[in-house]
Amino acid sequence: MPVLKTTPLNALHLAAGARMVDFGGWDMPVHYGSQIEEHHAVRKDCGMFDVSHMQVVDIEGSTARSFLRHALANDVEKLKVPGKALYTCLLDERGGVIDDLIVYFFREDFFRLVVNAGTADKDIRWLTALADRTHGSVHVTPQRDRALLAIQGPNAREVFWKAFPETRAATEPLAPFNAVLSGGMMVARTGYTGEDGFEIAFAAERAEAVWKALAAAGARPAGLGARDTLRLEAGMNLYGQDMDESVSPLDAGLAWTVDVKGPRDFIGRAALEAKGQSSAFLGLVLVDAGGVLRAHQKVLAAGGEGETTSGTFSPTLSQSIALARLPLATKPGDTVKVQVRDKQLTARVVKPPFVRNGKPLI
Repeated sequence: MPVLKTTPLNALHLAAGARMVDFGGWDMPVHYGSQIEEHHAVRKDCGMFDVSHMQVVDIEGSTARSFLRHALANDVEKLKVPGKALYTCLLDERGGVIDDLIVYFFREDFFRLVVNAGTADKDIRWLTALADRTHGSVHVTPQRDRALLAIQGPNAREVFWKAFPETRAATEPLAPFNAVLSGGMMVARTGYTGEDGFEIAFAAERAEAVWKALAAAGARPAGLGARDTLRLEAGMNLYGQDMDESVSPLDAGLAWTVDVKGPRDFIGRAALEAKGQSSAFLGLVLVDAGGVLRAHQKVLAAGGEGETTSGTFSPTLSQSIALARLPLATKPGDTVKVQVRDKQLTARVVKPPFVRNGKPLI
């Protein structure tokens, strides 16, 4: 049996009585006693997540910008102000999604990526090979000595400043999807919950001290369970579930991350333009009682069959919700049937997100 990887906070999770699970080869907390309470803490107050399993990758060199303009589906030419961030997909030549990631611009010769844990090694190999082949002056450097935390919720920024008041002057002006290097940390006003807050990266040796300081300031530890229900309510994709290398971003609700406005040639562009979009990616809200929407359930729509890609019971809405790939003609407001075990249950089609900034949107 393979030995699981651990984050710098593993001992603290175990001491706190967290229920630990194998998450893509990492020993990670799924909850610390109540997934529902952790979910509501993020929606109403402040929660924090250990996301140190994710990987920081620095892209450095005189041609870093042109390299990323070719490597990524979204166009880093949009990044002009230091600290500005961009969500994008890394595609293969067939237009499949190798990974989804955030890229941060700090200098013309320094960009930073934060990539998913399960795809990190694959991403690094892909980017390194591409750099060696096309941009000899670019260096792809995984930062393996970093801890990453996400502090999220309507009070998250105030809690962070209470714990680290010396960062307030630099981080309070941050608009969403911007970051700053301050106090030995990268502090980014980004997240995966549909709430305000910060994602922070810093030296791994500081992990326990930072976690304890945030907890003392009022941040409630939260695990992967709450992270999943929060991101699904926020209509955010999960790599490996809502998309992967077999799925085009156009069929995963990610067309907005693919910039084809200009003549820029990026990997996967020709395949996307040749194939086009074949599915609608929308939300479902279960109308009938008697089941819960989960991934990989068959959906019967007027235009044919589809499939749920993620599903859960929404703690905020007290209803079951899902993301689904549906026939292209399907529109919000339609009703469909979902095969839930031995029943066909009625669901209403909606446009995600379901919840944002604590407010139901459906």
